[in-house]
Amino acid sequence: MIDKAKSLVSGAKSRMNDAVKFLEEDLKTYRAGKANPLLFNNIMVDYYGSSVPVPQVASVTTPDAKTIAIQPWEKKMIPVIEKAIMDANVGMTPQNNGETIRCTVPPLTEERRKELIKKAKSAGENAKVVVRNARRDTMDALKKLIKEGLPEDIEKDQETLTQKETDAAVKKVDELIAAKEKEILTV
Repeated sequence: MIDKAKSLVSGAKSRMNDAVKFLEEDLKTYRAGKANPLLFNNIMVDYYGSSVPVPQVASVTTPDAKTIAIQPWEKKMIPVIEKAIMDANVGMTPQNNGETIRCTVPPLTEERRKELIKKAKSAGENAKVVVRNARRDTMDALKKLIKEGLPEDIEKDQETLTQKETDAAVKKVDELIAAKEKEILTV
């Protein structure tokens, strides 16, 4: 019974950590005024009937702080990748020389910065919802275990542990959002 309670808490901790990791990866794809190849991880292209991210059909590099170079592994992919970048509306106009596609990263406008901050905060709130749902599910399951014979003091200890994990995860989410907001606002 005690092991079951402990496994519930560790399961909740795992769900909370997954939510934080997902947020961390998602925030890396936000364009914050400097060239970031991770921006293309969410841009999908049609490759032999499958929808795949750009990095799976091309090499994406940053030769300098304001340029992203995309070197497709097959020349026929150049127009497909260009169209995908245009359709993704990431604020860049691709230019190709027949071999590579170059995207110059324009400086962020004030409006775009506010939009990105709003998007980051929304993603942070979604992560917090996942964390709180994990906490709630664990607390409910612990209460059910009391009815099955789990001692109350053990249940209270596990609830306290769950709350500590929740607080730590929410704090980490807040730190990630604050760091991303600072990065976006840095001109």
